Amino acid sequence: MTMPNRYRLLLRVSAFVGFIIAAKLVAHTYGWEVISINPLFSGIIAANVFLMGFLLNGVLSDFKESERLPGELSASLENLAQEVIGIKLAKPEAEVGPCLNSIAQLGQDIVSWLHKKQRTSELMESLDRLTAHFAKMEQWTQATLVARLKQEQSNLRRSLTRIHTIRETSFISSGYLLSDLITTLLCAGLVLAKIDPFHESLFFVTVISYLMIFLLFLIRDLDNPFGYYEQSSSEDVSLKPLMDTANRLQHLAATKIVP
Repeated sequence: MTMPNRYRLLLRVSAFVGFIIAAKLVAHTYGWEVISINPLFSGIIAANVFLMGFLLNGVLSDFKESERLPGELSASLENLAQEVIGIKLAKPEAEVGPCLNSIAQLGQDIVSWLHKKQRTSELMESLDRLTAHFAKMEQWTQATLVARLKQEQSNLRRSLTRIHTIRETSFISSGYLLSDLITTLLCAGLVLAKIDPFHESLFFVTVISYLMIFLLFLIRDLDNPFGYYEQSSSEDVSLKPLMDTANRLQHLAATKIVP
């Protein structure tokens, strides 16, 4: 049985925290606790949490936008297919089968592309091939309907380009670097800090380090809402609407409902 991705995130964080606790035990055993806790130390922790809150707020805005994109892709594919079927209903002699097959294949290509099984250039070529089909269908329908088809094609291209940008762009890389550095130094400081009694020291080290490390992992995970191809990714937007549409279109093309 496959472990849910969210539990994998917890286990990764727990592994780092376990290492820090082990280091704390070693430091206590050998008397290496040479740092005293003072208000400056607490201020550094607060500053780091504020920085990570800023990063989290930034990636959340892209994540909320990304939640809409699979649905928009699904709607555009459905609209294209229904418009093409409408041409066949109005003009039985219209040869819309090849166009419908291309739309169905495009849906499958998009799903493969999101899992990084296909290059972006190949996907765009698949999308561009619809232009020839639309031009051929001008003889069987009004120019306004063909314009609607081209508009949906444009919407698909815009959404795919936006997904590509979000997936390949990291939010403020220098902010990540600074937060990583401060978190590492703080965890080292917690290991070397002398807090009595020792059981309270272990508690504070565990809670504070777990919070900071978990936030770092979470922010990086949210930074790419389309990380289906990454085994460690746990927070991705749902592809169910898009996959359902791709399967429906594939079934429609395979059963040859529209010759």
